[in-house]
Amino acid sequence: MNTLAFIILQAQPATQGKPNMLTSLLPLLLVFVVFYFFMIRPQMKKQKELTSFRSAISKGDKVVTTGGIYGKVVEVSDTFVTMEIANDVKIKVDKSAVMRDPSDAPTKNS
Repeated sequence: MNTLAFIILQAQPATQGKPNMLTSLLPLLLVFVVFYFFMIRPQMKKQKELTSFRSAISKGDKVVTTGGIYGKVVEVSDTFVTMEIANDVKIKVDKSAVMRDPSDAPTKNS
């Protein structure tokens, strides 16, 4: 009971005037800033790197598609890439489906 009385006595009285606009918006603003730096900014950076990788694809590069198909680039166009996935097996893939080169793929260490 003593602790409860102490907490009640420590509470600040309610302000009679208008509450300060800055103190009421500061927590919300802080949440947006943290959200931007930990979620939005890294995602934008990753998207920019992926776009630059896709524009730099050239003939002879080894790539992986979003579907997990590994292959070597045979032909590059503005919107598509022709890949050779086996001997004399070529497929045409949209450039947006190319994710990374196999050297970036995680290796399995057993």
